[in-house]
Amino acid sequence: MQTAVKIQAKPWGQHDGRDVYLLRLTNTAGNYVELTNYGATLVNVIVPDKNGNAGSVISGYDGLEGYVNDRFYMGSTIGRVANRISNASFSLDGNEYPLEKNDGENSNHGGFAGYHQRVFDFELTDDAVYMTLVDEDLTGGYPGTLQLGVTFRWSDENELYIGYEAKTDKPTIANFTNHAYFNLSGINAPITKHWLCISAGSYLEADENYLPTGKIFIDADGFINGRRLSELIDADRPTETGLNRYFTLFNPNTTKAQAELYEPNSGRHLEIFTSYPGIVVYTAQYLDTDMGREKYKPLSAICLECQHYPDGINHEYFPSAVLRPGEQYKEFIKFRFNVK
Repeated sequence: MQTAVKIQAKPWGQHDGRDVYLLRLTNTAGNYVELTNYGATLVNVIVPDKNGNAGSVISGYDGLEGYVNDRFYMGSTIGRVANRISNASFSLDGNEYPLEKNDGENSNHGGFAGYHQRVFDFELTDDAVYMTLVDEDLTGGYPGTLQLGVTFRWSDENELYIGYEAKTDKPTIANFTNHAYFNLSGINAPITKHWLCISAGSYLEADENYLPTGKIFIDADGFINGRRLSELIDADRPTETGLNRYFTLFNPNTTKAQAELYEPNSGRHLEIFTSYPGIVVYTAQYLDTDMGREKYKPLSAICLECQHYPDGINHEYFPSAVLRPGEQYKEFIKFRFNVK
C-alpha cells in the first residue's frame, strides 16, 4: 500500500570529508523516524503511547559527534559481519583470512572497519531512503568488493522496514543487522518491566566471550516465551545475568511476528518480522554513556538483532552466511509499533 510519507533531509555535519545528513520520515499521523547516512543509522523513532502521547522509543545521540565517538553501535547498520568471529579469522575455499582484532582475540561487528562508522551514499524515493556502500576487497580483512544497499521505509501503520541487498565479486561472508537500543517506556528507565516473547525453538550456548560453543539448547520456548525481563536478569548484577544470546527461530515465517516486546505502563508494543533465521537478545548490560539524549546506564535498553548464526563460518554444523559472485544477498527486518 502506497504511503504518504514526508521525507526531509538536512545537513548534519561532515566526516572524513563526506557530507552527513539527518533524514526524517514522517507519516500522516505525525509519527516519524530519523536516520543518518553516517553508519546507515537509526537515530530516533517517535510513536505514541496508549494515551496518545508521542515519545522516543530508542536510545540515541543529539548530534553527529555522539555517533562518531560512540562505542556501543547505537542504532547502526552492522557489517560486514554482525557479531563475533572467533580468533579473528576464518577459512573459505581453502584460503585463510585474518581479520581485525577489536574484541580481545576476536573480531566483533566488522572490526575497526565496521559499517557503523562509514558514510553511506543515499537517495530518496517517494516513501523510502535507499543507502549504499561499496566495501572494497580486504577492507578489515574480508575478501571481495561488496556492494550493499539498505532500504529504510516508514508507513502509516508505524512500520519501519529495513531491507538489505548485497552482491560480491569474490566469495565472502556477509551478515548485516541493525543495532537499535529499544526502550518502549519512553523514559530513561531500566527495561526490566518489559515483557519479551520470541518464537524460538532453541538457542546457542556461548562461552565467557559470547562466542558460540557449537552446542544448541532446544528448550528456548520455555525460556523466553512471554517473560518479564526482571524474571530473566538481576538488575543488581547486570553484567553477570544480562542476556547476550542468539535464539534460533522455531518456524521462520516472514508474514508472522517472530518477536514481541511490550511495556505495560506506556502500553507500547513492538512486533518484529524478519527473514533471518535468528535473533540476538542483548540487554545492554555494558551500555554506559553520558553522551546520549539521556545518560544511558546498563539495562536502560534492549537490542533485538535479527541476523544469521554468529560465527557460523567457524562451526561445521552452523549455516555460514557465505555469499558468492552471482548470488544476491536479500534479507529484511520490520519493526511494527502499536499499543495494546
